[in-house]
Amino acid sequence: MLPGRYLLMFMVVIWGMISVPACAATIQVSIDNLVFSPAELKARVGDTITWINRDIVAHTATVRGGFDVKIEANSSPSLVLTKAGIVDYYCRFHPNMKGRMTITAE
Repeated sequence: MLPGRYLLMFMVVIWGMISVPACAATIQVSIDNLVFSPAELKARVGDTITWINRDIVAHTATVRGGFDVKIEANSSPSLVLTKAGIVDYYCRFHPNMKGRMTITAE
């Protein structure tokens, strides 16, 4: 092979490695006895948060000026994270229930 072809092949391989997006994760938050667990988590933009409500009552994952996910008893709603930042959320029905997400861009 000519030296130029090695360079071209190298560049194609590097470009392929850069252009492949990182796999998004699904992060589960359990709700049991009026507690989000884990209460604090780290995630990335594009990850999915799934709340698993094991309580017999409904809850919410509410952010003032942001999302408001209703979490019925024995259900598992999800939300895809679209913005980086630190997000504090709570349950509108049980304000003592609190959680925090630290969301990074990559």
